[in-house]
Amino acid sequence: MTRSSNFTAIILDWYRQWGRDLPWRHTTDPYAIWLSEVILQQTRIEQGLDYWQRFVQRWPTVGDLAAASEDEVLRMWQGLGYYSRARNLLAAARQVVEQGSFPATLEGIKALKGVGDYTAAAIASIAYGQPVAAVDGNVYRVLARHYGIATPINSTQGKREFAALAQSLLPERQAAAFNQAMMDFGATWCTPKSPHCDGCPLADTCVALHSHRVAQLPVKLKTTQVRARYFQYIYLRCQGETALRRRPAGDIWQGLYEPLLIETPQPPGDDAPAAIMAALQWPAGTEPGEACRLVQLRHGVKHQLTHRTIYADFYLLDTPVRPVLPAGYLWMPERDVGRYALPRLVEKLLALAGME
Repeated sequence: MTRSSNFTAIILDWYRQWGRDLPWRHTTDPYAIWLSEVILQQTRIEQGLDYWQRFVQRWPTVGDLAAASEDEVLRMWQGLGYYSRARNLLAAARQVVEQGSFPATLEGIKALKGVGDYTAAAIASIAYGQPVAAVDGNVYRVLARHYGIATPINSTQGKREFAALAQSLLPERQAAAFNQAMMDFGATWCTPKSPHCDGCPLADTCVALHSHRVAQLPVKLKTTQVRARYFQYIYLRCQGETALRRRPAGDIWQGLYEPLLIETPQPPGDDAPAAIMAALQWPAGTEPGEACRLVQLRHGVKHQLTHRTIYADFYLLDTPVRPVLPAGYLWMPERDVGRYALPRLVEKLLALAGME
């Protein structure tokens, strides 16, 4: 038995014993599998499982999902983050319906909105048994450590090298089991931190373990530049009503709703509350007077995104008179706020404002 075939046999044997029992592994329905793969991008499986179950209960078929509105899908997605995934999910569902059926080829799957090489390979192998290797972060980590590969995983050379290696290890008739085994092994055993090296079935042949480089592999080039942004959110409360707007395209949280926002290029100073009150405009002939109260609920709430770090100040403005708001804001009863898809940061503000 060659080293490569030994690796494959050990991984498959480990999976038979320790693989996770997940509902989408009991079906070959490409819709259910695709839904799970999209939801689990950038999401822990414990959290993603609940969302997957809610999605398949609400929209049992791809046709049901395609008929949903973007607002409905974003609301169901709320809390998962990376909302472009939800918009792509809906667009892809509509592509499938337009085509008449879920594509059954690797290239056809890859043509769906938001579907990359990994997701396409996972669906093709699990739903259709096609012998294609799915390479995600877990697979990169397992292969880099076991074979001692220091090529950066996010470089062009690295992507080709790891894809070729994974494909060479793939057993043609057990592609689905192998791909899922690699995902599970990386997610639960060969983890980024504190991997289970002592009891690892691959310990005898793991190059990283024997060269003391487990913590150094895989290698990833640092390419992301994180920029700070400063938000002041003002939750308006006016005689049982509040105002939200839908965030526009071209920025974070596209299509989600938020209360009155003032964004500044620098952190706001101690005079921020006074500046907010001075910036508010009121209908001609009306003055809210002393009954209008601005309260700071929280200062400097940090919210981390992939390319942005947001620092937010939360305010509650209780006023008997509606201020004049920028274009795009809509007044609505406070009891209806929960019907809208909101960023996690805004959810925190609403909780502080007593709107949980």
